[in-house]
Amino acid sequence: MTERVLLKEVRPYGEGEPVDVLVEDGMIARVGASIDVDADEIVHADGAIALPGFVDLHTHLREPGREDAETIESGSVAAALGGFTSVFAMANTDPVADNAVVVEHVWRRGREVGLVDVHPVGAVTVGLKGEKLAEMGTMAKSSAGVRVFSDDGLCVHDPLLMRRALEYTGALGGVLAQHAEDPRLTVDAQAHEGPNAARLGLTGWPAPAEESIVARDCLLAGHTGGSLHVCHVSTRGTADILRWWKSGEDRGGTVSAEVTPHHLLLTDELLETYDPVNKVNPPLRTDADAQALRQALADGTVDCVATDHAPHAAQDKCCEWSAARPGMLGLQTALGVVASTMVVPGLLDWRGVARVMSENPARIANLGDQGRPIAEGEPANLVLVDPEHRWTVRGEELASIAANTPFEGMELPGRVLTTMLRGRITAHEGKARQ
Repeated sequence: MTERVLLKEVRPYGEGEPVDVLVEDGMIARVGASIDVDADEIVHADGAIALPGFVDLHTHLREPGREDAETIESGSVAAALGGFTSVFAMANTDPVADNAVVVEHVWRRGREVGLVDVHPVGAVTVGLKGEKLAEMGTMAKSSAGVRVFSDDGLCVHDPLLMRRALEYTGALGGVLAQHAEDPRLTVDAQAHEGPNAARLGLTGWPAPAEESIVARDCLLAGHTGGSLHVCHVSTRGTADILRWWKSGEDRGGTVSAEVTPHHLLLTDELLETYDPVNKVNPPLRTDADAQALRQALADGTVDCVATDHAPHAAQDKCCEWSAARPGMLGLQTALGVVASTMVVPGLLDWRGVARVMSENPARIANLGDQGRPIAEGEPANLVLVDPEHRWTVRGEELASIAANTPFEGMELPGRVLTTMLRGRITAHEGKARQ
């Protein structure tokens, strides 16, 4: 039976006069003015902006192992409400997603929930220990079809192991997402190394610990012909390295990078509060770093936005700074922060938002049905956004089990009205549809 949804008066990419979009059986059937047909559901968008559904390359769903912080179901609800149609679940679960059994569990559970496409990320090394490559081929051939591999939270710091991992990932047609952190330079690190950390007595996490690994890995990607994706870029120096790499010709390999919403907006001045909700890895940097990251995202040096959504149970955050786990919620606030830091100041228009939150991450992960144009014959993975709506973040109102948002009480612009996955509405007016 054909299922029809008619979206009335939407503005694709925020451009031009409002049009109607007819969705049939998961595909965009027609785009035009005043479409008049019988439909199972009509959504009156009143000029809302239509964008391709967002794709998050960096999500922590905590299941299996820490269901007290997040589950695949609660994280999927948060993702749908945030406008996402596809998320990549990081491998640092318990047990670690370093084998076919675990990645297939995550993949199947995501399909059962059905609100977003949940793609498990496979670990690069066994147990995230950085000693021996994990069963990457087995995970790639499993039902989950893993193509993104990462030890996120930990760096593949051994250069020879990193070289082999890039070679192996390339042979699998995948991408290696690196958490760039030289562990020798960040022993006991608690915050960005600078005047603020020094004054507060916190051990510093120096910028070169990230930058030196990124430079090394770019060279290894070129040497091996592999695909490197740099996770959560946090420093001006890393942006400069990426800009240098991308300006060259015939370097070999492929290098892409992401930035988190919190690194675009927040800075190490928040250390003054000693509030562990602001503790994250890599740490919040300086205002100069944040400004450089915004520019790098605008000019394409950094390819995309990824949330690094990292829910934590209250006991892991409501404690002294040194004992708190690093990480912040991000799925439901990502659009608002990107709108605040990039759209409002004119660094990106809404087509640019589609590029960095949907098209580029889909391309990096080689997702054929995501990040597609809003046009007839394309998959109906869509999000409708009210750009004028300003809303105040309340942690207890977010869908995640955890509530560790650094944006508590902050007013953000832009709100997701409707999310659609393959023609089915998964979130509408602040409620998920399961």
